[in-house]
Amino acid sequence: MNKALFTLFVTITTGLMGSSFAIGKIGLNYVSPLFLVGLRFTIAGLLMSAIVILLKRSHPRAPKEWLQILVVGIFQTTGVMGAIFLSLRTITAGESSILTFTNPLLVVIFSTLFLGTKYRLVQWLGVLVGFFGVFITLGAKLDIQQFGTFLGIFSAVSWAIATLLLKKWGSSFDTWVLTAYQMLFGGILLLLGSLMFEEVKLNLTALSIFIILWLAIMASIVQFAIWFFLLQKEDSGKVSSFLFLAPFFGVIFGWILLDETLHLSTLIGGCLILVGIYLVNKPKKQFKNQTK
Repeated sequence: MNKALFTLFVTITTGLMGSSFAIGKIGLNYVSPLFLVGLRFTIAGLLMSAIVILLKRSHPRAPKEWLQILVVGIFQTTGVMGAIFLSLRTITAGESSILTFTNPLLVVIFSTLFLGTKYRLVQWLGVLVGFFGVFITLGAKLDIQQFGTFLGIFSAVSWAIATLLLKKWGSSFDTWVLTAYQMLFGGILLLLGSLMFEEVKLNLTALSIFIILWLAIMASIVQFAIWFFLLQKEDSGKVSSFLFLAPFFGVIFGWILLDETLHLSTLIGGCLILVGIYLVNKPKKQFKNQTK
């Protein structure tokens, strides 16, 4: 893939990731949080499920495999996305995106503690730099007494757990089938959670319908499709290192669409987090003097 096309696809997919925070926050004016994100992933899951069935992609047969997909959906969709959309009630889209995308830093820690994975010195340096950025962002700008802050952190924790589960189970599944059904199962659980734990609000207007469809189609299906295409065509380490662009776009879209203030502390802390994530994902071959 030529450099210009790769750059375009990376910009589109990470931009779509980042856009969901600001657009989701606008959507909260019309739809209650859990119901909105539940609609998003139930619609996306249904559409993707229909596609993988039509394309006759390999589906799981054993009940154990379907249970594994359900567990991934609980952490990757229900846990991560539910926490994000609930956090948007009390913190900005930029702050929520920054906290959520600290998950690669947590993956290093959890992998070391629970899987015995060995990481290079530069990756641990990335963890330290990243969490120093979180410290600056939290201490200098965010009110740690706001529940949204903890929800933003929880979303990162849930995402990190989902990543470890995918590393353990993912190779036995067709990627598109796993993605489709984990979104569907996670979305259904979010809808059930909405009916049980919140006062459901659904104000259908042209804008709210556009937001729901944007989140379901552009920020979910299209974004996943481009991301997986890049992972298939390029080195996964190289592609993953660009994930740090997503919170950057989250802050930018919050500024453009929501008129959120770009506080210096948020920018400094966010930049440190991006540097930390970049170091964590830096391919080994570029650090020949480092030991694994």
